[in-house]
Amino acid sequence: MALTRGSFGGYEFDRMVVLFSMIDGEKEISCAVSTSAMDDMEKTERTKPDQREVQFMRLRDQIEKRAAEKFTAREFEGTPPGIILRSLDFRNGR
Repeated sequence: MALTRGSFGGYEFDRMVVLFSMIDGEKEISCAVSTSAMDDMEKTERTKPDQREVQFMRLRDQIEKRAAEKFTAREFEGTPPGIILRSLDFRNGR
């Protein structure tokens, strides 16, 4: 079954990530994308904290596509296991 869009969880300043989720059937998968990855995707300097949600929404389709690819490849991290996306995950046209 393919992952579907979940919820936006917010910007976490201490970890410099945006939290979101994806849905696998009835199970919610915790995900995060680094703010540096989003800035790299847009080829911009540091986006202001109050603009992170808007930035995520602009990039959401690309971010969720890559999260789904990592899910399929079973590339989980952390406890409980989730998907973490970094700049490296978006290089080479990914």
